[in-house]
Amino acid sequence: MNTTIDSDILGGRDEVAGGTWLACTRTGRLAFLTNVREINSNSHTKSRGDLPLRFLKSVKSPHDFSEQLLKEAGEYNGFNLIVADLCSMTMLYITNRPKHTGMSVTEVSPGIHVLSNATLDSPWPKSQRLEYSFKQLLDEYGESEIPIGHAAERIMRDLAKEDSNLPGIYSPECEYQLSSIFVDTEMSMGRFGTRSTSSLAVRSSGDATFYEVYLEKDVWKEQQMTFVIEKMIDGVVSTS
Repeated sequence: MNTTIDSDILGGRDEVAGGTWLACTRTGRLAFLTNVREINSNSHTKSRGDLPLRFLKSVKSPHDFSEQLLKEAGEYNGFNLIVADLCSMTMLYITNRPKHTGMSVTEVSPGIHVLSNATLDSPWPKSQRLEYSFKQLLDEYGESEIPIGHAAERIMRDLAKEDSNLPGIYSPECEYQLSSIFVDTEMSMGRFGTRSTSSLAVRSSGDATFYEVYLEKDVWKEQQMTFVIEKMIDGVVSTS
């Protein structure tokens, strides 16, 4: 894992494929990505981790970027992509699944949303559990700031599994093993699980903090970095 992508982008970087799953820029552009859970995937498609980077490095608005992506959505395996411009308060959810419907684009409304390996706000048990845990944390801290490392540890390291209302994409046993927020299990292909947890907090002042816990050679490590979204400091955005 590599937390700095370049001087203008803060986020995680896949050192194998070179893409990212979560990052933002000094100008207030934000993007994050999840894969869609499906049985069959094509090993010859483009890397999905390149999609967030393409948005972050472009000057296109979220809407213009989605229009561009529409022409090539079929060249990727299933993805869920969020792109946002914090300074214009615009956030879009883009997905190329289900296949038969083609790519769809939806504006994301203010509030709490959960994105797993299905469509945005799908009622998967792990998604509902995560939303509940996050709301509990908000209630506990009230108007106080939640330490980003504490939030990641408490919410994202949850090992509780569910045995009902599962997606049914894989076998029942496999779905059960994947039903926790944090996954650490033995499967037919070997040990399978969560390798990193990333959190990004952006304050109305423009201060941004990226926190990551990641597995390296069987040892869990953590790192935290900060930078400033300059346009928010200049008063382009005012939030409470």
